[in-house]
Amino acid sequence: MDSESAQDEDILSGAKSLWKTIGLGALTASMCCFPSVIWVLFAGSSAIVAADQLSNDLYYGVARPILYLVALGMVIAGLIFHFRSRGICTLDHAKRERRRIVNTSLAVITITLVTYMVWNYVILDLVGIALGLPWV
Repeated sequence: MDSESAQDEDILSGAKSLWKTIGLGALTASMCCFPSVIWVLFAGSSAIVAADQLSNDLYYGVARPILYLVALGMVIAGLIFHFRSRGICTLDHAKRERRRIVNTSLAVITITLVTYMVWNYVILDLVGIALGLPWV
């Protein structure tokens, strides 16, 4: 019974570290829209025009693909740290745990994308509509 509870604790601690990776990746990917909303939240309606221009520059400029690449790099680095902390440090270990690595990586990338979509296109849009932002 003790081995089952130790295994359950290991799974929970692994899930916590993965949720940090997922959340950080999703937040980083949405940094082309998030700063404009925060700016209007703190500065009020006087900053709407400037925030709109910032949002347009970040979203339609070169910043968005760069932020996507940075977010992907952060998710990959988080997965590497996660697996190394679980004892998968060499290629031999990785070959033996290939199914676990592939399944966990696909799950983390999928959940990160879904979290980004919900955060960026639902939550930030709802906050933008509530604030009366022109780009929403």
